[in-house]
Amino acid sequence: MTTLPLTHARFRILETIRIPIAVIGGAFFPAASMLFFVVPFAGDDPVGATFATASMVMFAVMTSCLFNYGVGVAEDRAQPWDPYTRTLPAGPAAAFAGRILSGMTFMTISLLPVVIIGWLFTAATVSWTGLLLAVGAVVLGALPFTFMGLAIGYALPMKAALAVAQIIFFPMAFGGGLLSAPGQAPGFVETIAPYLPTRGAVELVWAAVGNFDVDPKSMISLAVWTIVMAALAAWAFRRDEGARFN
Repeated sequence: MTTLPLTHARFRILETIRIPIAVIGGAFFPAASMLFFVVPFAGDDPVGATFATASMVMFAVMTSCLFNYGVGVAEDRAQPWDPYTRTLPAGPAAAFAGRILSGMTFMTISLLPVVIIGWLFTAATVSWTGLLLAVGAVVLGALPFTFMGLAIGYALPMKAALAVAQIIFFPMAFGGGLLSAPGQAPGFVETIAPYLPTRGAVELVWAAVGNFDVDPKSMISLAVWTIVMAALAAWAFRRDEGARFN
């Protein structure tokens, strides 16, 4: 039974990498942002480059979760293979676990170029302990966006899911302060940022890699967003299950 999720994950990974642009596209925008904005403007400042790289990592994670899960789930629901696998005796759990594993794989692929660019072309620095803490922070920070993507994918058809994911990701990034240094965002951004999940997520990574004290409001907001998005994803999944299989 434990091999079934791995089989589903392998199937989804192979299906995606057969269209290379689907993989390249997910990693391009965060990497391009690093090259055009972080390297020229903050590359020589160890502190600024470290925080900026952390921000771009979370930007890559958010984008990957919204599109891989949101658009990916909606697209799969429109194909005959997905309804078939959900009627098999093994049930939907193995396929769902495989989807999560494949999503984590492509999330890692999308953030690796950001880390490599930060390592090679900026003065960003982090200890091994900080790096391990940052990995844990990224996993925690990815949760609300994973649930958000699943909710979008199970609730909407593909064209609508694509539009909603596109509408959400940039305001979330800008409003959460991912596109500016800590404490240097425009005033209205600093006002709304603690109430968006992007801010709480990136503050966890900032605290892991540098000397940054997280805002309790951001942590509470991150927890609330995670719980609400998890509930919404569960509702969307059960709604889709009831509409198509009962």
